[in-house]
Amino acid sequence: MGDCTGEGGAAVRPGGHAPTAQRRVVVALDVGGTGMKCALVRPDGTVHHTERHPTRAERGPEAVLSTILDVAEGLAHRARADGLEPVAAGVAVPGVVDEENGLAVWSSNVGFRDVPVRARIEERLGLPAVLGHDVRVGGTAEARLGAGRGHRHVLFVAIGTGIAAALIVDGAGYGGAHGGAGELGHIVVRPGGPACPCGQRGCLESLGSARAIGLRYAQLAGVPGATALDVVTRAGEGDALARTVWREAIEALADGMVIAQALYDVGVFVIGGGLAEARQELLHPLEKAFRERVTFHRPPEFVRAGLGDEAGCIGSALLALDHLESTQ
Repeated sequence: MGDCTGEGGAAVRPGGHAPTAQRRVVVALDVGGTGMKCALVRPDGTVHHTERHPTRAERGPEAVLSTILDVAEGLAHRARADGLEPVAAGVAVPGVVDEENGLAVWSSNVGFRDVPVRARIEERLGLPAVLGHDVRVGGTAEARLGAGRGHRHVLFVAIGTGIAAALIVDGAGYGGAHGGAGELGHIVVRPGGPACPCGQRGCLESLGSARAIGLRYAQLAGVPGATALDVVTRAGEGDALARTVWREAIEALADGMVIAQALYDVGVFVIGGGLAEARQELLHPLEKAFRERVTFHRPPEFVRAGLGDEAGCIGSALLALDHLESTQ
């Protein structure tokens, strides 16, 4: 890394001084299959500046990594132009992430296979960097600063094109032995059910994700391109088929979350992702179906995520700040 580290973990230029807390920012990127959400985040989690950039994963993993590096460098320049001092960088990607070694082990959305993202960021920016899993860092942000604040045990569940979860205990995410913890979408809840891209059948993701809900309705109703939002809207208007598709998805989600509660015994489920935009049309029936299924388990609270699509950037920044504190 090109910069030195001063007292308190703040990056210091040779011959310079550690930035005050008010001037410190973290370069944060949340990389998805279609777009990158990017920000400069202060240590208290407030966002100073945001940007959006297309991922364009079809160009291949090296091109995507090049874009990540260019965007991160541009954000660092923007920080300095605004009189701020970037002290670290945090990047979140989907898939299997080896946070300890900074490797994007596998990401079908982005095309990464054992890509040393952290090392490349540190080389380009001359700043300490971390690599995190997109859902885990989003869950960390929600647990510390968002809808899960005040709870020691939080399960953040992101329901969108896919389904993934993050167990957060005392503000820290659990990644598992190989970086693959939290794959709630690949719990089999309907043996022999619809085929899942992972190779199994009847996975929660193949039944309760936004993609699966839209596809199911499209097939049954003969409405090409139908979305989960269409299903929610039509169900609310009295469409019997839409109501059936929505009910079946809710039941599958409830079954998966009962399994999750049996494993984790959390105090709150924080529901995020695109499907959470359905708000009470999702949360109310989901909690009701969950409570109908539990026996001796203590039901957690059900709340909608509070940080929106900034959670990944904020969580990436928090992970980077944690790293700075641990190495001071």
